[in-house]
Amino acid sequence: MALARQRLLTLAYEDMETVRMLPNSFPELEAVARDWTKPPPDAVFGLRVPVEFASLHASVSRRCRRLVSGPYIYLTGEDSYQIAIMGVQGLRVEIVSDAPPPPDEPPPPPPPPVTEMPATFNLELVPGQHVVLETTVASADDVDMARMEDGTVVDGQFWGKLNIVHDGGTHTVDFTGTRIINPDVPPDMLFDSRVMSKLTTAAKPSSVKCHLSILSPAQQYCDVILSVNPLWRLELTWPPAQPVNETKVKYFLRVHPGGALEHFESEMVTTSLYYEAVPDPAMVDPNDFIAPRNGYAMTFRDFVPHLMSVLDQLGMSMHARTNFINNNISAFSAHKNIAYRFLSPSKIAAAIDISVTSDPCVFTRLFLIFRGLSDDDVGLFAGAGEKEANSVNWREIVGWSENSKDTTQFRLLETSVFEVT
Repeated sequence: MALARQRLLTLAYEDMETVRMLPNSFPELEAVARDWTKPPPDAVFGLRVPVEFASLHASVSRRCRRLVSGPYIYLTGEDSYQIAIMGVQGLRVEIVSDAPPPPDEPPPPPPPPVTEMPATFNLELVPGQHVVLETTVASADDVDMARMEDGTVVDGQFWGKLNIVHDGGTHTVDFTGTRIINPDVPPDMLFDSRVMSKLTTAAKPSSVKCHLSILSPAQQYCDVILSVNPLWRLELTWPPAQPVNETKVKYFLRVHPGGALEHFESEMVTTSLYYEAVPDPAMVDPNDFIAPRNGYAMTFRDFVPHLMSVLDQLGMSMHARTNFINNNISAFSAHKNIAYRFLSPSKIAAAIDISVTSDPCVFTRLFLIFRGLSDDDVGLFAGAGEKEANSVNWREIVGWSENSKDTTQFRLLETSVFEVT
């Protein structure tokens, strides 16, 4: 038994169209058309077929000829419809109506606002001591706690700081945090003191690590004063320095030929002073601190021997160069590519200034800034690579003087490294 071939109906209204199965009768056609357009009950509603889509029999039929108006055949009943579809494989029917197209279905009403929720806090007071607070959180002024004004749902897992205050008759709970986007974090993760200590270490801002050596032609006493810009703070000094004020510390030393430093307060003898300074995070922009206009980039494997050569140009002994590289090789090796620059003395002094109660004094301050680069970022440093860095007069940039090699002079050598992230 042969299968009957399905015929299609194209309904058109203004600039909208839809395709349906061709109905067998005019009432079915009208029902399909009304269901699609949904006209108001009192609206004018008619159906017409362009003559080029109607059957050849309809165009010559006497019964249909009176229904032809220009290029259209108007369908008024079963007879005209059957004649129009006779022998055609598909039909285009246009809907004539003075009613606007039906409005979109109204959106479902918003859910009722959430003004109260149960809350459970599992807190670690001290390592090993936990307490569970079960309470109810109520909204002030009946504000919806589940959604923002634009409909954004407030949910998920958050990391942050919970502040509980009991001060006399004042009892408050404040939470500030950020939603966890990483799906790899297990939902049952316990946030305890161990996790907190790891996060504190990971979130610690980058600091400038400084070594200060003093070379004196003879034994003498001196004060060394470190002053930091208000946008910086001294995090660590070793041996411990004597605080003068919030931005200044002082060392009282006896220096010896050969580089030994006696620190009287700690009763220690060392070959250098160590200190770390941290800048205000808001002012640290890695892309501004080291850019193609002021820095140079190369691979890690090229950077280390290149840096050794630059330090040699700046008068550092082999022992000092080796210590400099060894002290920082772990930070360097964490990156496949490295961009770097040395700061001028004026820029160093604007951040951390040094004064010594010995005159004259030859200052040599080497302040290296570097940051890791991805392979894509290296392309930004085209024209600022190893070749260009080798041609730079670093002695002029850092203010190096021949007097820094004069053993009859009182000399100060500071080496600083700052990784911007």
